[in-house]
Amino acid sequence: MTVLRADPEPAIEPVTAALATNPPPILEATGLAKRFGQTEALRGVDVAVPRGEILAVMGPSGSGKSTLLHCLAGILTPDAGDVRLDGERIDDLDEAARSRLRRTVFGFVFQFGQLVPELPAVENAALPLLLNGHSRWSAIEAAREWLDRLGLAGLEDRRPGELSGGQAQRVAIARALVIGPQIVFADEPTGSLDSLAGEGVMNHLTDAARSEGVAVVLVTHEPRVAAYADREIVVRDGRISGADGLAGR
Repeated sequence: MTVLRADPEPAIEPVTAALATNPPPILEATGLAKRFGQTEALRGVDVAVPRGEILAVMGPSGSGKSTLLHCLAGILTPDAGDVRLDGERIDDLDEAARSRLRRTVFGFVFQFGQLVPELPAVENAALPLLLNGHSRWSAIEAAREWLDRLGLAGLEDRRPGELSGGQAQRVAIARALVIGPQIVFADEPTGSLDSLAGEGVMNHLTDAARSEGVAVVLVTHEPRVAAYADREIVVRDGRISGADGLAGR
């Protein structure tokens, strides 16, 4: 009787195996420098963020961590170095192009939410889609879905002044995620909240980001907030301290 033997499984090519272990970064900065007058806010910073990673950027006040976030997000233009999104430079784009990135690819959650006080929660969450030209109906429906996912069903018509701090930050998270971003930048998202509300916001932010495969760059000075991240780097005096900032390298 002839025994048929299955061909052996092909070996994984070394390059393919390396990419599976260390995926290429979705966002990468090299040699970032930024000066404000005589103050060097960033001094040759290198950082890479893989797709879907939650990266905590820690450091004391004035260390340069928010400046780093603003350069990565295209809000500030570095004086030296470059920032690449999926391998393409974005730091040398004009302001109109960087503004489009901030409306369509990047989501933002700031310390005080920066919601429009006159608008109800659902319109605040829908605002990026409305600004991008989506129909009002589709934008509002998408915003309602995100508010529901974030535990805010029934609060859609409340204005920011009628919400608790934690609820308002969840509206800000919905606004950040409603566009289907590739990266969310969160600058001290729990800084104005008590510890309980802060934990709720971080649970919602990280759970939603992981479910959508969204990378998060999280600026914080609180270790309990950084603990929600996959990895952390520390910025001191405009440099990365205690970690090289380059994932998988």
